[in-house]
Amino acid sequence: MLHLPAAAPFPAPLARFGDRVATGLLDVTSDPAALDSTGFWAVVADFEGELTCARFADVRHAPVPAPAPGAWRGPAPEEWTTSLDRAAYVRAVHRIREHIAAGEVYQANLCRVLSAPVAADADVDALTALLARGNPAPYAGTVRLPEHGVEIATASPELFLRRSGRTVESGPIKGTGRTEADLLEKDHAENVMIVDLVRNDLGRVCATGSVTVPDLCVTEKHPGLVHLVSTVRGELRPGTGWPELLAAAFPPGSVTGAPKASALTVIAALETAPRGPYCGGIGWVDADRGTAELAVGIRTFWIDRVAGGRAALRFGTGAGITWGSDPEAEWRETELKASRLLAVASGQYLESGKART
Repeated sequence: MLHLPAAAPFPAPLARFGDRVATGLLDVTSDPAALDSTGFWAVVADFEGELTCARFADVRHAPVPAPAPGAWRGPAPEEWTTSLDRAAYVRAVHRIREHIAAGEVYQANLCRVLSAPVAADADVDALTALLARGNPAPYAGTVRLPEHGVEIATASPELFLRRSGRTVESGPIKGTGRTEADLLEKDHAENVMIVDLVRNDLGRVCATGSVTVPDLCVTEKHPGLVHLVSTVRGELRPGTGWPELLAAAFPPGSVTGAPKASALTVIAALETAPRGPYCGGIGWVDADRGTAELAVGIRTFWIDRVAGGRAALRFGTGAGITWGSDPEAEWRETELKASRLLAVASGQYLESGKART
Protein backbone atom coordinates (compact mmCIF):
# COMPACT_ATOMS: atom_id res chain seq x y z
CA MET A 1 0.00 0.00 0.00
CA LEU A 2 1.11 3.57 -0.66
CA HIS A 3 2.14 5.56 2.42
CA LEU A 4 1.11 9.15 1.84
CA PRO A 5 2.91 12.24 3.22
CA ALA A 6 1.57 13.65 6.48
CA ALA A 7 0.47 16.85 4.74
CA ALA A 8 -1.96 15.05 2.39
CA PRO A 9 -5.32 16.91 2.45
CA PHE A 10 -7.52 13.98 3.40
CA PRO A 11 -10.24 13.61 6.04
CA ALA A 12 -9.11 12.91 9.60
CA PRO A 13 -8.33 9.34 10.66
CA LEU A 14 -11.41 7.43 11.73
CA ALA A 15 -12.61 3.92 12.48
CA ARG A 16 -16.26 2.90 12.43
CA PHE A 17 -17.59 -0.53 13.41
CA GLY A 18 -21.37 -0.73 13.55
CA ASP A 19 -22.45 2.10 15.83
CA ARG A 20 -19.00 2.43 17.43
CA VAL A 21 -16.96 5.40 16.13
CA ALA A 22 -13.30 5.99 17.03
CA THR A 23 -11.49 9.28 16.46
CA GLY A 24 -8.39 11.05 17.75
CA LEU A 25 -5.59 8.89 16.38
CA LEU A 26 -2.85 8.30 18.96
CA ASP A 27 -0.42 5.91 17.33
CA VAL A 28 -0.02 3.27 14.63
CA THR A 29 2.05 0.09 14.81
CA SER A 30 2.54 -3.21 13.02
CA ASP A 31 3.33 -5.04 16.28
CA PRO A 32 0.47 -7.37 17.32
CA ALA A 33 1.72 -7.34 20.93
CA ALA A 34 0.37 -3.79 21.18
CA LEU A 35 -3.14 -5.26 21.13
CA ASP A 36 -2.42 -6.75 24.56
CA SER A 37 -1.55 -3.34 26.03
CA THR A 38 -4.16 -0.62 26.60
CA GLY A 39 -6.68 1.40 24.61
CA PHE A 40 -9.04 0.92 21.69
CA TRP A 41 -7.47 -0.31 18.46
CA ALA A 42 -8.64 -0.55 14.87
CA VAL A 43 -6.96 -3.51 13.18
CA VAL A 44 -6.36 -4.28 9.51
CA ALA A 45 -4.42 -7.39 8.51
CA ASP A 46 -3.76 -7.77 4.79
CA PHE A 47 -4.08 -11.26 3.35
CA GLU A 48 -0.38 -11.07 2.49
CA GLY A 49 0.50 -10.46 6.14
CA GLU A 50 0.92 -6.69 6.55
CA LEU A 51 -0.62 -5.62 9.88
CA THR A 52 -1.82 -2.11 10.79
CA CYS A 53 -2.97 -1.44 14.36
CA ALA A 54 -4.23 2.09 15.09
CA ARG A 55 -5.01 3.26 18.62
CA PHE A 56 -7.66 5.95 19.03
CA ALA A 57 -8.27 8.28 21.96
CA ASP A 58 -12.03 8.74 21.71
CA VAL A 59 -14.72 6.12 21.19
CA ARG A 60 -18.42 6.93 21.10
CA HIS A 61 -21.62 5.29 19.92
CA ALA A 62 -23.39 6.86 16.96
CA PRO A 63 -25.38 5.42 14.04
CA VAL A 64 -23.94 5.44 10.54
CA PRO A 65 -25.11 8.76 9.06
CA ALA A 66 -27.45 8.86 6.12
CA PRO A 67 -25.63 9.23 2.78
CA ALA A 68 -25.04 12.89 2.00
CA PRO A 69 -25.93 13.91 -1.58
CA GLY A 70 -22.78 13.86 -3.71
CA ALA A 71 -20.53 12.66 -0.87
CA TRP A 72 -19.63 9.49 -2.78
CA ARG A 73 -19.02 9.51 -6.53
CA GLY A 74 -18.50 5.90 -7.45
CA PRO A 75 -17.27 4.40 -10.70
CA ALA A 76 -19.65 3.65 -13.55
CA PRO A 77 -20.56 -0.06 -13.80
CA GLU A 78 -18.68 -0.44 -17.09
CA GLU A 79 -15.43 0.90 -15.57
CA TRP A 80 -14.78 -2.19 -13.45
CA THR A 81 -12.01 -4.53 -14.62
CA THR A 82 -11.03 -7.91 -13.16
CA SER A 83 -7.68 -9.54 -12.41
CA LEU A 84 -9.04 -12.84 -13.78
CA ASP A 85 -11.60 -12.80 -16.57
CA ARG A 86 -14.14 -15.58 -17.00
CA ALA A 87 -11.94 -17.78 -19.18
CA ALA A 88 -8.92 -17.40 -16.90
CA TYR A 89 -11.00 -18.11 -13.80
CA VAL A 90 -12.52 -21.25 -15.31
CA ARG A 91 -9.05 -22.47 -16.32
CA ALA A 92 -7.81 -21.88 -12.78
CA VAL A 93 -10.71 -23.91 -11.34
CA HIS A 94 -9.77 -26.79 -13.62
CA ARG A 95 -6.17 -26.48 -12.42
CA ILE A 96 -7.24 -26.63 -8.76
CA ARG A 97 -9.24 -29.77 -9.50
CA GLU A 98 -6.05 -31.27 -10.93
CA HIS A 99 -4.25 -30.47 -7.67
CA ILE A 100 -7.10 -32.12 -5.76
CA ALA A 101 -6.90 -35.22 -7.98
CA ALA A 102 -3.18 -35.39 -7.24
CA GLY A 103 -3.85 -35.32 -3.50
CA GLU A 104 -2.05 -32.00 -2.98
CA VAL A 105 -5.06 -30.13 -1.61
CA TYR A 106 -8.69 -30.86 -0.69
CA GLN A 107 -10.11 -27.38 -1.20
CA ALA A 108 -8.78 -24.00 -2.30
CA ASN A 109 -10.39 -20.57 -2.37
CA LEU A 110 -9.87 -18.89 -5.74
CA CYS A 111 -10.28 -15.11 -5.81
CA ARG A 112 -10.13 -12.24 -8.24
CA VAL A 113 -9.75 -8.51 -7.62
CA LEU A 114 -11.94 -5.94 -9.38
CA SER A 115 -10.72 -2.37 -9.92
CA ALA A 116 -12.17 0.93 -11.13
CA PRO A 117 -10.99 4.55 -11.03
CA VAL A 118 -12.43 6.94 -8.44
CA ALA A 119 -11.96 10.61 -7.67
CA ALA A 120 -8.83 11.61 -5.77
CA ASP A 121 -10.96 12.95 -2.90
CA ALA A 122 -13.02 9.75 -2.54
CA ASP A 123 -13.90 9.06 1.11
CA VAL A 124 -14.48 5.44 2.17
CA ASP A 125 -16.70 6.54 5.06
CA ALA A 126 -19.13 8.03 2.53
CA LEU A 127 -19.17 4.63 0.81
CA THR A 128 -19.85 2.98 4.18
CA ALA A 129 -22.95 5.17 4.52
CA LEU A 130 -24.23 3.81 1.18
CA LEU A 131 -23.41 0.22 2.08
CA ALA A 132 -25.30 0.54 5.38
CA ARG A 133 -28.47 1.22 3.36
CA GLY A 134 -27.88 -0.91 0.28
CA ASN A 135 -26.13 -3.92 1.83
CA PRO A 136 -26.34 -3.98 5.64
CA ALA A 137 -23.95 -6.46 7.25
CA PRO A 138 -23.18 -7.61 10.80
CA TYR A 139 -19.50 -6.61 10.62
CA ALA A 140 -19.74 -3.46 8.52
CA GLY A 141 -17.21 -0.72 9.09
CA THR A 142 -14.69 1.87 7.99
CA VAL A 143 -10.99 2.20 8.65
CA ARG A 144 -9.72 5.51 7.30
CA LEU A 145 -5.97 6.03 7.72
CA PRO A 146 -4.91 7.59 4.40
CA GLU A 147 -1.51 8.68 5.67
CA HIS A 148 -0.77 5.04 6.43
CA GLY A 149 -2.18 3.65 3.17
CA VAL A 150 -5.35 2.20 4.71
CA GLU A 151 -8.77 3.26 3.38
CA ILE A 152 -11.35 0.49 3.75
CA ALA A 153 -15.14 0.19 3.68
CA THR A 154 -16.37 -3.29 4.54
CA ALA A 155 -19.76 -4.97 4.54
CA SER A 156 -18.42 -8.26 5.83
CA PRO A 157 -20.92 -10.92 6.95
CA GLU A 158 -18.23 -13.22 8.40
CA LEU A 159 -16.68 -13.37 11.86
CA PHE A 160 -12.96 -14.13 11.90
CA LEU A 161 -12.17 -13.81 15.61
CA ARG A 162 -14.21 -12.65 18.59
CA ARG A 163 -12.65 -12.45 22.04
CA SER A 164 -14.12 -12.00 25.49
CA GLY A 165 -11.36 -12.48 28.02
CA ARG A 166 -9.84 -15.89 27.32
CA THR A 167 -12.78 -17.13 25.22
CA VAL A 168 -12.20 -16.95 21.46
CA GLU A 169 -14.72 -17.70 18.73
CA SER A 170 -14.72 -17.93 14.93
CA GLY A 171 -17.66 -18.09 12.51
CA PRO A 172 -16.48 -19.53 9.18
CA ILE A 173 -18.75 -19.20 6.15
CA LYS A 174 -18.74 -21.82 3.43
CA GLY A 175 -21.65 -22.36 1.07
CA THR A 176 -23.41 -19.60 -0.89
CA GLY A 177 -26.60 -19.46 -2.92
CA ARG A 178 -29.39 -17.10 -3.89
CA THR A 179 -31.77 -19.13 -1.73
CA GLU A 180 -31.46 -22.04 0.68
CA ALA A 181 -32.60 -24.38 -2.12
CA ASP A 182 -29.43 -23.51 -4.04
CA LEU A 183 -27.14 -24.94 -1.34
CA LEU A 184 -25.68 -28.27 -2.43
CA GLU A 185 -24.15 -31.28 -0.73
CA LYS A 186 -20.83 -29.85 -1.90
CA ASP A 187 -21.48 -26.70 0.16
CA HIS A 188 -22.13 -28.66 3.35
CA ALA A 189 -19.05 -30.82 2.82
CA GLU A 190 -16.93 -27.75 2.20
CA ASN A 191 -18.21 -26.08 5.38
CA VAL A 192 -17.39 -29.14 7.50
CA MET A 193 -13.92 -29.31 5.95
CA ILE A 194 -13.18 -25.69 6.86
CA VAL A 195 -14.63 -26.12 10.36
CA ASP A 196 -12.06 -28.88 10.91
CA LEU A 197 -9.33 -26.53 9.71
CA VAL A 198 -10.46 -23.73 12.06
CA ARG A 199 -10.68 -26.21 14.96
CA ASN A 200 -7.09 -27.18 14.30
CA ASP A 201 -6.00 -23.52 14.08
CA LEU A 202 -7.60 -22.61 17.39
CA GLY A 203 -6.39 -25.84 18.94
CA ARG A 204 -2.82 -24.60 18.55
CA VAL A 205 -3.43 -21.85 21.12
CA CYS A 206 -6.44 -23.08 23.14
CA ALA A 207 -6.52 -25.35 26.16
CA THR A 208 -6.70 -29.04 25.34
CA GLY A 209 -10.31 -30.19 25.05
CA SER A 210 -11.76 -26.66 25.09
CA VAL A 211 -12.37 -26.30 21.34
CA THR A 212 -16.01 -27.00 20.47
CA VAL A 213 -18.42 -26.47 17.54
CA PRO A 214 -21.67 -25.07 19.03
CA ASP A 215 -23.21 -24.54 15.57
CA LEU A 216 -22.58 -26.45 12.36
CA CYS A 217 -23.88 -25.47 8.89
CA VAL A 218 -26.53 -23.00 10.03
CA THR A 219 -28.25 -21.12 7.20
CA GLU A 220 -27.95 -17.32 7.43
CA LYS A 221 -29.76 -14.89 5.17
CA HIS A 222 -27.94 -11.82 3.87
CA PRO A 223 -28.93 -9.23 1.24
CA GLY A 224 -29.38 -11.09 -2.05
CA LEU A 225 -27.98 -14.44 -0.90
CA VAL A 226 -27.73 -17.09 1.83
CA HIS A 227 -24.70 -18.66 3.51
CA LEU A 228 -23.89 -21.73 5.55
CA VAL A 229 -22.22 -20.59 8.78
CA SER A 230 -20.65 -22.56 11.64
CA THR A 231 -19.26 -21.53 15.04
CA VAL A 232 -15.97 -22.73 16.54
CA ARG A 233 -15.12 -21.76 20.14
CA GLY A 234 -12.24 -22.32 22.55
CA GLU A 235 -10.44 -21.08 25.68
CA LEU A 236 -6.99 -19.58 25.17
CA ARG A 237 -4.15 -21.13 27.14
CA PRO A 238 -2.58 -18.97 29.88
CA GLY A 239 0.13 -16.70 28.50
CA THR A 240 -1.35 -16.68 25.00
CA GLY A 241 -1.87 -13.22 23.50
CA TRP A 242 -2.65 -11.62 20.17
CA PRO A 243 0.70 -12.46 18.53
CA GLU A 244 0.15 -16.17 19.13
CA LEU A 245 -3.56 -16.10 18.24
CA LEU A 246 -3.02 -14.29 14.94
CA ALA A 247 -0.08 -16.52 14.07
CA ALA A 248 -2.26 -19.60 14.60
CA ALA A 249 -5.44 -18.43 12.88
CA PHE A 250 -4.27 -16.14 10.05
CA PRO A 251 -5.10 -16.07 7.19
CA PRO A 252 -8.69 -17.14 7.83
CA GLY A 253 -9.29 -20.75 6.87
CA SER A 254 -12.54 -20.04 5.03
CA VAL A 255 -10.70 -17.95 2.42
CA THR A 256 -7.62 -20.13 2.01
CA GLY A 257 -8.42 -23.83 1.81
CA ALA A 258 -7.35 -27.16 3.26
CA PRO A 259 -4.69 -28.03 4.10
CA LYS A 260 -4.01 -24.32 4.56
CA ALA A 261 -0.31 -24.31 3.64
CA SER A 262 -0.89 -26.32 0.46
CA ALA A 263 -3.89 -24.20 -0.52
CA LEU A 264 -1.87 -21.01 -0.11
CA THR A 265 0.78 -22.38 -2.46
CA VAL A 266 -1.82 -23.33 -5.07
CA ILE A 267 -3.68 -20.02 -5.06
CA ALA A 268 -0.46 -17.99 -5.08
CA ALA A 269 0.41 -19.65 -8.38
CA LEU A 270 -3.03 -18.98 -9.91
CA GLU A 271 -4.11 -15.55 -8.69
CA THR A 272 -2.66 -12.60 -10.59
CA ALA A 273 -3.23 -9.74 -8.10
CA PRO A 274 -2.56 -9.36 -4.37
CA ARG A 275 -5.68 -9.62 -2.22
CA GLY A 276 -4.64 -6.82 0.15
CA PRO A 277 -7.26 -6.32 2.90
CA TYR A 278 -9.66 -8.59 1.01
CA CYS A 279 -9.68 -11.96 2.80
CA GLY A 280 -7.60 -10.52 5.62
CA GLY A 281 -8.88 -9.39 9.02
CA ILE A 282 -10.66 -6.10 9.79
CA GLY A 283 -12.05 -5.00 13.14
CA TRP A 284 -11.40 -3.70 16.62
CA VAL A 285 -9.68 -4.68 19.86
CA ASP A 286 -10.54 -3.09 23.21
CA ALA A 287 -7.41 -3.94 25.16
CA ASP A 288 -8.75 -2.38 28.37
CA ARG A 289 -11.82 -4.64 28.46
CA GLY A 290 -10.25 -7.72 26.92
CA THR A 291 -12.80 -7.81 24.09
CA ALA A 292 -12.43 -7.83 20.33
CA GLU A 293 -14.23 -8.51 17.07
CA LEU A 294 -12.39 -9.05 13.79
CA ALA A 295 -14.23 -9.83 10.57
CA VAL A 296 -12.95 -11.70 7.57
CA GLY A 297 -12.29 -8.99 4.97
CA ILE A 298 -14.85 -10.14 2.42
CA ARG A 299 -17.46 -7.87 0.76
CA THR A 300 -14.80 -5.22 1.21
CA PHE A 301 -13.76 -2.15 -0.79
CA TRP A 302 -10.45 -0.37 -0.47
CA ILE A 303 -8.78 2.59 -2.13
CA ASP A 304 -5.29 2.41 -3.63
CA ARG A 305 -3.61 5.73 -4.39
CA VAL A 306 -0.82 6.14 -6.90
CA ALA A 307 1.46 8.97 -7.98
CA GLY A 308 -0.17 11.93 -9.68
CA GLY A 309 -3.22 12.02 -7.41
CA ARG A 310 -4.93 9.09 -9.10
CA ALA A 311 -6.96 6.61 -7.07
CA ALA A 312 -8.48 3.19 -7.71
CA LEU A 313 -11.29 1.49 -5.87
CA ARG A 314 -10.78 -2.25 -5.45
CA PHE A 315 -13.05 -5.12 -4.45
CA GLY A 316 -12.41 -8.84 -4.17
CA THR A 317 -14.67 -11.80 -4.85
CA GLY A 318 -14.03 -15.54 -4.88
CA ALA A 319 -15.32 -19.07 -4.37
CA GLY A 320 -14.20 -22.23 -2.65
CA ILE A 321 -13.13 -24.91 -5.13
CA THR A 322 -13.49 -28.63 -4.40
CA TRP A 323 -13.42 -31.77 -6.54
CA GLY A 324 -17.19 -31.41 -6.91
CA SER A 325 -16.94 -27.86 -8.28
CA ASP A 326 -18.43 -26.92 -11.63
CA PRO A 327 -16.07 -24.26 -13.05
CA GLU A 328 -18.80 -22.17 -14.66
CA ALA A 329 -20.92 -22.35 -11.50
CA GLU A 330 -17.97 -21.14 -9.42
CA TRP A 331 -17.54 -18.16 -11.75
CA ARG A 332 -21.24 -17.38 -11.33
CA GLU A 333 -20.82 -17.53 -7.55
CA THR A 334 -18.13 -14.84 -7.73
CA GLU A 335 -20.51 -12.75 -9.84
CA LEU A 336 -23.35 -13.25 -7.33
CA LYS A 337 -21.19 -12.18 -4.41
CA ALA A 338 -20.03 -9.04 -6.24
CA SER A 339 -23.13 -7.86 -8.09
CA ARG A 340 -25.06 -6.13 -5.31
CA LEU A 341 -21.98 -4.55 -3.74
CA LEU A 342 -20.71 -3.17 -7.04
CA ALA A 343 -24.16 -1.76 -7.75
CA VAL A 344 -24.13 0.05 -4.41
CA ALA A 345 -20.64 1.46 -4.99
CA SER A 346 -21.61 2.59 -8.48
CA GLY A 347 -24.79 4.32 -7.29
CA GLN A 348 -27.13 1.76 -8.84
CA TYR A 349 -29.05 0.97 -5.63
CA LEU A 350 -31.54 3.21 -3.88
CA GLU A 351 -31.72 3.30 -0.09
CA SER A 352 -34.66 0.89 -0.27
CA GLY A 353 -32.29 -1.65 -1.79
CA LYS A 354 -34.07 -1.68 -5.12
CA ALA A 355 -31.99 -1.53 -8.26
CA ARG A 356 -32.21 1.54 -10.43
CA THR A 357 -33.72 0.91 -13.86
